[in-house]
Amino acid sequence: MFKIGLILFSSFCLILISCNSPYLPKQKGYEKINFPAKKYQLFNDHNAAYTFEYPVYAQIDRKINYFGDYAQTKGWLNINFPHNNATIYVSYNNIKPNQINELIKDAYTFANNHNMKANMIEDSVFTTQNGVKGVFFHIGGDVATNYQFFLTDSVHHFFRGALYFDTTPNEDSLAPINAFLLKDLTHLVNTFKWQ
Repeated sequence: MFKIGLILFSSFCLILISCNSPYLPKQKGYEKINFPAKKYQLFNDHNAAYTFEYPVYAQIDRKINYFGDYAQTKGWLNINFPHNNATIYVSYNNIKPNQINELIKDAYTFANNHNMKANMIEDSVFTTQNGVKGVFFHIGGDVATNYQFFLTDSVHHFFRGALYFDTTPNEDSLAPINAFLLKDLTHLVNTFKWQ
């Protein structure tokens, strides 16, 4: 009986001695993000086949890094959000005869490439007030891109965009930024016009 009491007392003393670090409570959330006020400016380049409005806190980059090579491809650009480490990668194609189905198939393939990590993929077909037709993809889960879209007139023009973050995907931590930038994506699509 004495040996059991000695073992219990020794164990209790070891537990007290081993816990010498101060107690720090677990943080209950992420840092607060201060977003700028929504204000938009017109993108109207005479070399592009389209116009749209984009946020004043975003930057247009026409120099595209394509596998390490910088090239200026007509109609391709990046819309950078430097304060959020986010970029909308934009591509544009003049539709060649019988090419529309291939471009649409490619857009669906790019969205479906995230099936391994996605917990859902929704596609919404729409027509804007400006008569622009398109499909908007919402991809849920810890994926590289939560929003992709394409716009087309089905005859001459095909415009595709995808929002990516320069960070490890984490749906919870990116949720406020995704919600903020979704409004900008929606505004871009709704103000989009063919020239």
